[in-house]
Amino acid sequence: MDKFRMMFQFLQSNQESFMNGICGIMALGSAQLYASFEFNCPCLPEYNFAYGIGILIIPPIWFFLLGFVLNNNVSMLAEEWKRPTGKRRKDPTVLKYMFCSIAQRSFIAPAVWISVTLMDGKSVLCAFSVDLDFNQFGNGSHHNLSDAELVRLLATIPCKDIFDGQQFISREAATRYLRCISQAFGWLFLLLMTTLAFMVRAIRPCFTQAAFLKTKYWSHYIDIERKMFDETCTEHAKSFAKICIQQYFESISGEMHSFHSQRSGKKRDDSKKKENGHNEEGEGGEEEKLLGIRAQEDMNKVLWNWHTCKPSLNLKNEQLPNGDEQLPNGDAGEKMNGLPNGYHRQVTPKKECVAYYSKV
Repeated sequence: MDKFRMMFQFLQSNQESFMNGICGIMALGSAQLYASFEFNCPCLPEYNFAYGIGILIIPPIWFFLLGFVLNNNVSMLAEEWKRPTGKRRKDPTVLKYMFCSIAQRSFIAPAVWISVTLMDGKSVLCAFSVDLDFNQFGNGSHHNLSDAELVRLLATIPCKDIFDGQQFISREAATRYLRCISQAFGWLFLLLMTTLAFMVRAIRPCFTQAAFLKTKYWSHYIDIERKMFDETCTEHAKSFAKICIQQYFESISGEMHSFHSQRSGKKRDDSKKKENGHNEEGEGGEEEKLLGIRAQEDMNKVLWNWHTCKPSLNLKNEQLPNGDEQLPNGDAGEKMNGLPNGYHRQVTPKKECVAYYSKV
C-alpha cells in the first residue's frame, strides 16, 4: 500500500511528465489498435463512403475526447471558468493557456491515427471507389452495364473476394491509384502537422515573454493551490474524525468508569494518567490541523466561501505591536524612512581611514 501511495505522490508531483507519457502511450495505442483492427468494407454503394470516412474521423474524435478525460486539468479549467468572480478576477489568458495545453496533448493520438489510416489507404479506397472514372481504368466502350450495375461493380473494388468485374475494369490499377492518393494526403498531413508544430515553437519567442511567463506561472499556481487545498481538507477531515471518535470513546468510557471503579484501583489510575498524557499530545497535534474549525456548520461555510469568494492574491505582512508592518531583514525601519515595500537601502560598510601627519 505504501508503494502505491509513493507512486501516486510521484505522479502528482510530476504531473506534466506523467501527462506527456500518457499522450505517448495513447499515440502508440492508436497505432497498435489500427494494426489489430480488421477493416471490413461493406462494398455497397450506400455504405462505402460512410464506413470509410467514419473509420477516418470517428476514432480520432474518440481519442481526442479521451485525452481530455484522462487530463486532470480539465476539471480545474472548468472550475476556474465557472467560478464566481468574488475577490479574485478571472484572467482569460490563463484559461486560454490551460485549454491550449490540454488540447495540444490530446491531439497527439488522433494525429497518429489519421496518419496511419491515410498511409494504409483502405479507408480512402472504400470511401471513394464508387467515384472512380470507369473510362480511365476499364473498357468503357465495350460494356453493356447499366448505371446502377456499374456503381455496384465499382463499390466491390475494395473487396477482392466478391469482385467479379475483371473483364470490365482493372481492380489492381484502381486500387493502386486510390492508395497512392491516400498516401499522398497522409504525407501532406504529416508535413502540415510538423510545420505547424515548428511554427509554434519558432514564433513563440518572437512575442512578449513576460506575458507567456505570467500565464504559465498563474496556471501552475491554480493547479498547486487546488492540490494544497484538497490536501488541507483531507488533513482537516482526518483530524476532525479522529478527535470526534476519541471524544466518543471517552464519553462512553466515562459512563463505564463508575461501574468498574472498585476493581481497577491504583493500576487503572496510573494507566489513565499515561493514556491521558498520550491523548493530550495526540490531540494537541490534531488540534493544530483543525485550524480552529471544530463545527460542521463552520466547515460548510469555509467550503462555500472558498467556492464563491476565493481570497485575493495580495498577501499581507504581519503587523508589529506598534502597528507597523513587519518586514523581513529589518525592512520596517526602511518603510518608516520612506522607502516603498520591496526596496532595500543598500548599506555599505564603514571603512576606517588612517591618516599620518608629519611636521617635516
